[in-house]
This record gives sequence, structure tokens and C-alpha cells, in this order.
Amino acid sequence: MDVGFIGLGVMGQPMALNLARTGTPLIVWNRTPTRCEPLRAAGAEVAAAPGEIFDRAGTVILMLADEEAMDAVLGRGTRDFAARAAGHTLVHMGTTSAEYSSGLEQDVLAAGGRYVEAPVSGSRVPAERGELVAMLAGDERTVASVRTLLAPLCRELFGCGAVPGALLMKFSVNLFLITLVTGLSEAFHFAERHGLDQRLLRDVLDAGPMASAVSRTKAPKLVDRDFAVQAAATDVLKNNRLIAEAARGAGVSSPLLDVCHALYGETVAQGHGGQDMVAVLRALESRSDGVSAAAS
Repeated sequence: MDVGFIGLGVMGQPMALNLARTGTPLIVWNRTPTRCEPLRAAGAEVAAAPGEIFDRAGTVILMLADEEAMDAVLGRGTRDFAARAAGHTLVHMGTTSAEYSSGLEQDVLAAGGRYVEAPVSGSRVPAERGELVAMLAGDERTVASVRTLLAPLCRELFGCGAVPGALLMKFSVNLFLITLVTGLSEAFHFAERHGLDQRLLRDVLDAGPMASAVSRTKAPKLVDRDFAVQAAATDVLKNNRLIAEAARGAGVSSPLLDVCHALYGETVAQGHGGQDMVAVLRALESRSDGVSAAAS
């Protein structure tokens, strides 16, 4: 049977393209039809509606924006859900709350389906290169059955035990990512306000022990004020909220994350939600401008 792929956003489209280019028999659907055209050109078939995906595909990959979109596509809460889950392997690769994923797994299994939680770490460029890092959770045999399918999308795949272990692992990774990029943005803002050469700062960072794939990707964007999206600020804010909620639920303090949450909230409120996460620089600049105005 075909493999289904639903959700062709910033991450989903290059992921699906990598599958199509390996010859995977793929049928895709996206709420915005124009996002399907590169897949059609790559040899995938385009479904007219989500139901057609489940009629034809034994395994369906879901790379959707949020829980509401997931429920709508699956027909959850309607009589369509049982038919879309029964006999199918559903691979949830987006980011939702851990509680949502656990509940969805229970419903899928009760309907006679199989479920794998498979969130990824990485942004648009690693998605294009097939260099994402996937975290997998679920029944061991079902997880093993999708590893080969997901291999063209990923540099590494890690087993994380039972659901929601993969999402909680991603939250841990993203907590570090969010605080890292926010700190990097603040460092460039500090240098700029002191009149330093930001290109020199980039070179010093690249030569030192704190250099990483993230800093080498994001620092040039900060130097050039290039806010073209790799990981959108809106998505970062959503991730931040989910991580903070998981932290509160476990009685975990997350002071650095909480500061970032406020800054990304300000970034989105200022109208920069569709820009890359380094647009948090704009929130930092606004705060500094406010401090300067108050001092004068």
C-alpha cells in the first residue's frame, strides 16, 4: 500500500519530498493545495481530501501544526475516526502536548490501529538535507516497522521507550535550543549596542569552544538581520508553552525558559511570528529602547 503524508508546511514539505525522491509510493494532502505541487512534480500523488489518504495508505505520517489540526484530519470524535485508525500505522511527527499524544495512542489502539510518536529535532535546512534527528516512542515492534521508512528523513533515530517519551525528550532538547538561540541573539544585540563588529563576534564564536551547528547557522542570520524562516517564532512560542506546561505539571522550575517565553510572546505580538526564531532580537531591541527612553 501507499504511504500517506499529511501536512506540508515548512518542515513537512521537504520531509515528504525526501520520501518521494527515494521512490516511496507516496500520497499526500495539505490544507493549502499549492503546497502539494512540488510533491506532484516529484512523483507523489495528491489526494483530494484526507479520507482518501486513509483509504489508500497503510502507514500515514502526520506532520501537522497542532492538536486541533490532528483531530480534524483523523476525524477524532466522529464516526470517521475508527475507519481512519483501524488497520493503519499512524506516525505522529509534529509537536503536541505529551498528554494529547498519550490519549491519541489509547484511542488509536482501541480502534485497532498502531501508533508511533516520532517528533524531530531540526529546522527547515536539516529537513531539506534529510538530516533531522528523530525520537521514536511506542510499541517496540511498531517502532521497528517504521524505522526504515523514516531513515531518508533523518541522520539519527533514537528509541525513547513508551509514549510520550519521545515528545518529552524533544521538549528537553528544545528547552536547550530555545535558551541557546535567545542567548546568542542577546549576545549579538549587546555587541551591536556597544559598537562592536558583529562579523568579528561571529568569527570569534566560530573559533571558540561554544561553536555549534546552531550557532554557525544562526549567527550569520543575526549579522545580516536575515529573518527568513527556518524555525518560525510562532512555532517556537508554541513549543515554549508546551515545555513550560510540562514543567509545571512535573513540579519543575524553568526560569530561563520562562524568560524566553515572555520574549517570544513579545516577538509574536509585535508581528514577527512568521519570521525565524532569531527575530527574538526584535523583542530584545524593543526592551532596550524602552530602557533608553526611561533613562532619558
